[in-house]
Amino acid sequence: QGQLVASGGGSVQIGGSLRLACAASAYSHSTFVKGWFREIPGKDREGVANIDRGVTRFADSVKGRFTISQDKIKRIMYLQMNSLTAEDTAIYYCAATPVPNCSSGARFAPTNYNFWGHGTQVTVSS
Repeated sequence: QGQLVASGGGSVQIGGSLRLACAASAYSHSTFVKGWFREIPGKDREGVANIDRGVTRFADSVKGRFTISQDKIKRIMYLQMNSLTAEDTAIYYCAATPVPNCSSGARFAPTNYNFWGHGTQVTVSS
């Protein structure tokens, strides 16, 4: 399979916004679930949001603040992050997995994802 390349991380003030992008040219929107995860040092990697054949799901901690979308032609997945808080500071990863690997509720489990991009750091501070 091809690469997943994440970009768009950086530093932002509390209350600000960032948009992450994940180039996933080898991963069709119709056959792969794609997701965003984040990791804070010393903590487990957690699922943030995912998109499965157009259906989007979000962790409770980001609902109403983050949106996930994808450009089906360019095969780029986006994570728009608004109203950022210090608790959103983490390394963010994009990932993909074949649709059959994910049943309802399993889309947030990192262990169900086969393909990972490198991380991009997001730092939110006052």
